[in-house]
Amino acid sequence: MRVLAGTSVALAAHAALNAVLLRTPPAHPPATSARVRVVVPARDEAHQLGGCLDALAAQTGVPRLEVVVVDDGSGDGTAAVAAAHGARVLTADPPGPGWLGKPNACAQGAADAADVDVLVFVDADVRLAPHAVAAAVALLEQHDLDLVSPWPRQLALTRGERLVQPLQQWLWATTLPLRLAERPGRPSMAAANGQFLALRRAGYERAGGHGAVRGEVLEDIALLRAVKRSGGRGVVADGSQLADTRMYAGWGELAAGYEKSLWSALGGSPAGSLAAGAALAAVWVLPPLAGGRAGLVGYAAGVAGRAVTAARTGGRVWPDALAHPLGVLALDLLLVRSVLGHARGTLHWRGRTLTR
Repeated sequence: MRVLAGTSVALAAHAALNAVLLRTPPAHPPATSARVRVVVPARDEAHQLGGCLDALAAQTGVPRLEVVVVDDGSGDGTAAVAAAHGARVLTADPPGPGWLGKPNACAQGAADAADVDVLVFVDADVRLAPHAVAAAVALLEQHDLDLVSPWPRQLALTRGERLVQPLQQWLWATTLPLRLAERPGRPSMAAANGQFLALRRAGYERAGGHGAVRGEVLEDIALLRAVKRSGGRGVVADGSQLADTRMYAGWGELAAGYEKSLWSALGGSPAGSLAAGAALAAVWVLPPLAGGRAGLVGYAAGVAGRAVTAARTGGRVWPDALAHPLGVLALDLLLVRSVLGHARGTLHWRGRTLTR
């Protein structure tokens, strides 16, 4: 237990270091002359899209801004909502062999962008602050990046959401050396969130665009890895003052959303993810269960790392951080269900089969 508790302490310290090193966008970014295209892939998002587009229409400091909504086979009037809000609407061709839906929609939205300097991808459930796009462009320019992923503030309202959703930020804050991760190469060192991504068009095309990640469930992380493999630089950044989103409403949505992708999220493969899940349980679940001084130290370190990350990324700190071991255990249970679903070919999302 002492070794596990010591590991928890070391990783909590690493999370605290990353809280200092995390790239922060300017609160008052300069106006940019860059030509920017915002692509919003949308499948049955009529209930969300209006708010997203209103926020995009309110952007400041980006005079040459174009918004493209890619209607990805919706049946709920998504295209009509987009048109009513003044966006250019594209109807996505169905995904071809080897393509998943979101990479396919994003690729079509980014096509014919030779006159664009920066591509921004935003999900329909994201609400951007008025300076968000200009700030993302400023991050690209100030730090010589090809891709930046400003992580939106995650709104977690129910107990299940609050238990698991903050673990996304906690995982990369705890395990990813941010300064090393933003350098070219080392594609395994990557964290990104497709809810809000900004890329230099030249770097996007050099990496192969979404065509390079056409079959990836986690196309955001895969796209950053492709950028890094092609010699580009990219990293996650603090987006808590730029955007917010409620990714999943309630445990049912959250479980379905996590199960579709967890099999590939932690280790890049089902076996790797299971090994990573076992390591998470060993470091953050077993010590509190074992009790004693080492167990108490391990538990306190886990809570501290969770609290530091939540405070830095705009999340709720207390009392949620106190339930950290339960959150890790819930994540591991979702991981097992995800791996089993992948093996059986039963994973679906938005009416489409993800594995065969």
